[in-house]
This record gives sequence, C-alpha cells and structure tokens, in this order.
Amino acid sequence: MTLLFLSLAPVILILIYINYRDKYEKEPLGLLLKALVAGAIITIPVVFVERSLDVYKMDDKLVDAFYKGFIVAALTEEAFKFFAFRILIWKNKNFNEFFDGIIYAVFISLGFAAVENILYVFQGGGTVGILRAFTAVPGHAIFGVAMGYYFALARFIPEKKSYYMSMAIIIPVLLHGFYDFIIFAENEWLLLLFVPYIIFMWVFGFKKMKKLSENSQFKG
Repeated sequence: MTLLFLSLAPVILILIYINYRDKYEKEPLGLLLKALVAGAIITIPVVFVERSLDVYKMDDKLVDAFYKGFIVAALTEEAFKFFAFRILIWKNKNFNEFFDGIIYAVFISLGFAAVENILYVFQGGGTVGILRAFTAVPGHAIFGVAMGYYFALARFIPEKKSYYMSMAIIIPVLLHGFYDFIIFAENEWLLLLFVPYIIFMWVFGFKKMKKLSENSQFKG
C-alpha cells in the first residue's frame, strides 16, 4: 500500500496543481478522466514498441545511450501521447482556449506516468519512488506542458498550424530524450548536468503555463 501511495501521490498532486492553474474556464471532469485513462492505456503499445526497438545494442556507450534515450524511450512514448491527444482532444469542442492544450496534454502524459511509476516503484522500492517523485513524474508533466503548449498554438494560430504541430512532437522528444540520455549514459560528467537540467525543465514548464494562462480569452 505504501509503494502504491508513493507511486501515485506525485501524479495526483501535479494533476491537482495543473487543474488549479486552469483558472478561467474549467474543463469537464469526464474529458479529463478520459485523457488520464488514454495516457494509461498507451503504456501497452509503448511497452511492445520499446521492447522491439531495444534489441539493438550499439558498440559505443554514448551512442547506445543516445539511441535508447531519444529513439527507444522519448520518440516512442511522446509519439503515442501525441496521437492520443490528436484522437481524443484535437477536435473536441472543449479545446477552446490556449491553456486547454496544456491541461489535456499533461493529463495524458501523467496517465502514462502513473502506470510507468507503479512498475518502477514496485520493482525498485521506496527510494526509487521518492527519487522519481521529484524527477521522472514532474518530467513527464513538463513534456506534456511542452506538447500541449504547441498543440494550443497550432489550434489557435492556424496560419502556422503545420509548424506548431511539428513542434508539438519535436520539443517533447528533445526534452525527454536528453533527460534519458543523461541517465543511460552513466557518465560522471553528464550526470553533473542532471540537477541543472531538471531545474531548467521546471523553469521551462512554468514559463509556458504562465504565458498561456495570461493569454486566456476567458480572463476577466
């Protein structure tokens, strides 16, 4: 029970916070729950795809870490989150302001993170749960912020739709890939970048949320 609490507590806290930041027009609970469940469901195909891609082993350790971080993990996971958003949210009438892109993308991302976190914490124990509560789980939320930010721009700035739509997958993959690359490389010099990179991601996420929240058409 303790491990389950450690697995889900950070997810729940971030979901509450993201929903709180949606100040001007709350999203329907049913659609938010669908986004969360969709994120959880995509863990199934993600596992199969990652396992099929992870059979390749590169001779150089850094190249191998790059492949596993950017291709096996980041590209696979963010691509499925992207498609979940496109299928469930993109044409939904409730996606009617900029910040909606962020909230729905984060709910999808944290649905995935919840399942992933349970698997890692039940395997690695309480210490892993505490560590991931401050790293991996917020990381997935920030990848969701990035994806939702660019989805929102694609939705409401139609003349640049193609560009922003491409950024909605490229930026999360780059953020996610570099995060995993640092870990998989097991290089002491790269590991020195880990904490500064976590701080950078948090600052990046908060700035994107603030920008879209302030541009809400429902403000005031």
